[in-house]
Amino acid sequence: MEFLSADWLGTPLWFWLVFAAIVLALTAFDLGVLHKEDKEMGVGESLRLSAFYIGIALLFGVWIWIERGADLGMQYYTGFFIEKALSIDNVFVISMIFGFFAVPRKYQYRALLWGILAVIVLRGLMIAGGAALIANAYWVLYLFAAFLIATGVRMLFASDHDPDIGNNPVIRWISTHMRVTKEHHGQHFFVREHDPEKGRLVWAATPMFLALVVINIADLVFAMDSVPAIFAITTDTFIVYTSNIMAILGLRALYFALAAMVHRFEYLKYALALVLVFIGSKILVADFLLGGAKFPPAASLGVTFALIGGGIGWSLWKTRGQAAEAT
Repeated sequence: MEFLSADWLGTPLWFWLVFAAIVLALTAFDLGVLHKEDKEMGVGESLRLSAFYIGIALLFGVWIWIERGADLGMQYYTGFFIEKALSIDNVFVISMIFGFFAVPRKYQYRALLWGILAVIVLRGLMIAGGAALIANAYWVLYLFAAFLIATGVRMLFASDHDPDIGNNPVIRWISTHMRVTKEHHGQHFFVREHDPEKGRLVWAATPMFLALVVINIADLVFAMDSVPAIFAITTDTFIVYTSNIMAILGLRALYFALAAMVHRFEYLKYALALVLVFIGSKILVADFLLGGAKFPPAASLGVTFALIGGGIGWSLWKTRGQAAEAT
């Protein structure tokens, strides 16, 4: 029992074990029960499964609220809502990646699952690195704040442009250093095929593997915004990591609903830009104008929720009746 109560990254170990058990149980239930066979997910099923994941995330927040206090509970919810909103932009990019590599819809869910498992590890490494930096040099938070403000301003005024997936340097490197098949082979990332030059079977990557690589690269790019944003809300490593992962876990379920209506969130990026500016600014305001006084977590949650909710509502209103564009 003393081992379970031992402090690990500022939180008792048993909290981390409970969270790990929830993630493993959700993943096993999703893949082993709900999606034992590859199939195309409809919008209705996507919304129902998304509601289930969001419900689990909200209940997890209630548990944090009860066990660790209202302040950390509100910080968790703020981080969760920010990451969930930022993931809508991620959905647009993932949709383009699947379209570029012509991944059949019935295999997209499984590819997303493996992508999210990789994200759990990569986000963990990024968050651990960020926590170590802040613990040894508090001024790093000011760099995060400046970065968030600059990113938000850039999002407000930058014109939209599609990422050039075909010229991604990692994809070019894989294509020149590894054999890649021209066609898909079901859900497989690697297959063995005959090499006429060598006269034997050799391993080759499939377009599904390339899509998985690009999806994880895209997530690292998005994490450059979301991870500093949550560190600007709280430096509690447990809250930062769990709010991030809980938002991402439901992304693969939400993807199929959002991919069909991502064009309806045209104005959400402006709300997200204002959220990033607000989150970055409150660090500077709290430390330099309020004399180090803590910015009320309830106020952060309220402003964040109002901006994101307003951006979604305004987007849906302005794009009502708009037909979906072909990918």
